[in-house]
Amino acid sequence: MTKTIDAVRVAATTPGLPDDTRRLIEIEDAIAKIRTQIATADLARQRTGKPIDPDWFHRARTALRHLNRERAELVARHSRRHRRERLKDMIIAVLRERHDSAAWSAVLAEARARLEREEAC
Repeated sequence: MTKTIDAVRVAATTPGLPDDTRRLIEIEDAIAKIRTQIATADLARQRTGKPIDPDWFHRARTALRHLNRERAELVARHSRRHRRERLKDMIIAVLRERHDSAAWSAVLAEARARLEREEAC
């Protein structure tokens, strides 16, 4: 059984996971940790009456802002990619309807051959 502490590390190192998804998992974990630290510091401030170190608080908020910006960029890039993949699926569906099985097999064979040549380079 995976311990709660190791869950993010395990999720981020899962085989077959795209790099953007791995990074998004890591960013969201870092954001949660910073928010927890800020909340803990605020509770300690309320309990003890001592103010939060302003330099530490500024660094934490800056890190949070940068992580949120990077997260937004990854999410935007992922949504564009997802739309592109759906478009490719629609193109395949249209072409498949227009070709008989023999012609479709020839199209697939040509596509696979091109892919193998590209991967060989």
